[in-house]
Amino acid sequence: MEPKTENLINIHNFLPHREPMLMTDYILELTEDKVITSFRITQDNIFVHNNEFVEAGLIENLAQTCSSILGQSFFENPDADTKVIGFITNIKKIEVFALPKVGDKIISKASLISQFENICHIFCETFNNDELLIRAEINLFIQEVKH
Repeated sequence: MEPKTENLINIHNFLPHREPMLMTDYILELTEDKVITSFRITQDNIFVHNNEFVEAGLIENLAQTCSSILGQSFFENPDADTKVIGFITNIKKIEVFALPKVGDKIISKASLISQFENICHIFCETFNNDELLIRAEINLFIQEVKH
């Protein structure tokens, strides 16, 4: 999937994460119940070991991708100084099939299964081209931090 530059959504508008913990570059598609993100693996990434993006990095990438679905309601106004905190509350199922290498651009896709207030259950997968790297079901909790 190679979207046009004008269709890319800045992930900073939907996640509180910043370098070095930001594990997604762009939102390629975002609806109320689905998100697709892209991420280029760089040599200086904290989850790169022996030229591979390790399992913890893949899981963090999935979590950030998934949280974009729930987080979008907190970040509708990019000029607001909104602060949120989020947690993975449960990983119900997870399968790791392969690890991407430095220079690879991975695409993560997540679909909302269910949501109750600020808790959601999401199915997600990450691909390197057509190769499935990881598949999981994750529960997330996100809330706004009041000043």
